[in-house]
Amino acid sequence: MVKQTAGRDSLGEFAPKFAALNDDVLFGEVWSREGQLSLKMRSILTVSALVSKGLIDHSFQFHLASAKKNGVTSGEMAEILTHLAFYAGWPNAWAAFRMAVEVYQDDKGKDGGLFGIGAPNDAYAKYFVGNSYLKPLTDPQKTVFMANVTFEPGCRNNWHIHKAKSGGGQILLCTGGRGWYQEWGKDAQELLPGDVVTILTGVKHWHGAAKDSWFSHVAVECPGEETANEWCEPVSAEQYDALT
Repeated sequence: MVKQTAGRDSLGEFAPKFAALNDDVLFGEVWSREGQLSLKMRSILTVSALVSKGLIDHSFQFHLASAKKNGVTSGEMAEILTHLAFYAGWPNAWAAFRMAVEVYQDDKGKDGGLFGIGAPNDAYAKYFVGNSYLKPLTDPQKTVFMANVTFEPGCRNNWHIHKAKSGGGQILLCTGGRGWYQEWGKDAQELLPGDVVTILTGVKHWHGAAKDSWFSHVAVECPGEETANEWCEPVSAEQYDALT
């Protein structure tokens, strides 16, 4: 259920009935009907309606932030507003874009970069600090497995080692944002779009996002015999925070 108190906070004494309708009915009942329509879709519809009416005000900023929270990526929002420009008017779209840039300014790369963001990486969450997202790009039953991995700011995986009887290892193709790669006993290496990292078997290492940036890379699992991963301890906060 969506909990909202904005009506009571602003108008609780002056217009208590309106405040109750806003908080309890509009948000408490209508917005909470997720079985009928997802919060993400309701955010898209609400943003579209407000832009169409030219209501680019504080309430529009609130709904932009809600859309972001409900999973509308910066790339999707840009496409929505571009589409609306042809139906709601160019000036309305321009005004909406100015506010959207402010709301999404810290989210460059959140859309997963070149290949798009995937689903929450729940299966491996215990080996990560922070949230990561995984989007498989190939079928491992048919060919070499490749997946786009997206890290939120500050997210990194634990120290780990790729093992194999023969062959194996991993290649990282960096596609968006800024991140880090570090091998045990060596200095961390900054990663930017276009960088390629070759990780040999038996090398203890970690990789993830910078503190202030989303980060995406394509992970290529190199073919090998009896391949496996050994997950080790997390990267300590002291180690990570020292990186700039």
